[in-house]
Amino acid sequence: MSRLPTGTAPNPPAPPAASPLFPLLFVLLWSTGFIGAKFGLPDAGPLTFLSLRYVLVLVLMGGVALFTRAPWPATRQAWLHIGVSGLLVHAVYLGGVFTAISHGLPAGVTALVVGLQPVLTALGAGTWLGERVKPAQWAGLGLGFAGVALVVAHKVAATATGGALVAMLLPAVVALLGITAGTLYQKKFCPAFDLRTGSVIQFLPCLVVTALVAGATETMQVHWTAQFAFALGWLVLVLSLGAVSLLNVLIRRGSAVNVASLFYLTPPTTALIAWALFGETLTGLALVGMALSVYGVWLARR
Repeated sequence: MSRLPTGTAPNPPAPPAASPLFPLLFVLLWSTGFIGAKFGLPDAGPLTFLSLRYVLVLVLMGGVALFTRAPWPATRQAWLHIGVSGLLVHAVYLGGVFTAISHGLPAGVTALVVGLQPVLTALGAGTWLGERVKPAQWAGLGLGFAGVALVVAHKVAATATGGALVAMLLPAVVALLGITAGTLYQKKFCPAFDLRTGSVIQFLPCLVVTALVAGATETMQVHWTAQFAFALGWLVLVLSLGAVSLLNVLIRRGSAVNVASLFYLTPPTTALIAWALFGETLTGLALVGMALSVYGVWLARR
């Protein structure tokens, strides 16, 4: 039996009780993103809003990375892969979601469109990552999507039809493709990286691309109200730093299908938060859908 050299100690293992809580905490934090959009979008264009968010994230995480002397990737290829994953997971996904909501698509319908992600991820995981999706997982994914559909059914019925609906849905579809491709890409090419320097590398190209598009399509004017400042601060600290860090940890530790299945819990959780904060009604059908979503996610992740 080998001994440790004098004066050294083994690295302490992560607390076993913390890991099971990560998925639940991620769902709770990620779900508040739609609430933050509801508060902030009346005072700024969607891409202008996101550009400010990225600036603050880069300032905060850049300072943390420098102060703690966090390690940077050793190769240009690693920088490239982390940057591409950031563009897909953040710039494309968030840009699509915020643009869809700003065009009038209800947050619940947006969540339903993005809720197709676990199914698309499962389809891509087999060929792209070599992951085997079991029949029970397929059943869980199907039940989860059915539950999400029940949760937002009344909002879908109230949504505009025809060309206006297509214009509102297109950014949400782009967001769906972005988060799906980003999850698969990150799991394959850069599943593990330092969360401090990795955040800087991910959000820097997001800022460049989003600011350029915002400058070409928006006035970039901001009304600095207390409500907007709160929404911006919440999305920076809770979403971009907290939820995104948890997402990176989950991608590192679990399969792509398991991580993607968590997004089925976002619409029910958002509906509960909206009920608590804004008094939005919850129908009996929505409650049944929530239970179905929870069971579907449990089945997919079992």
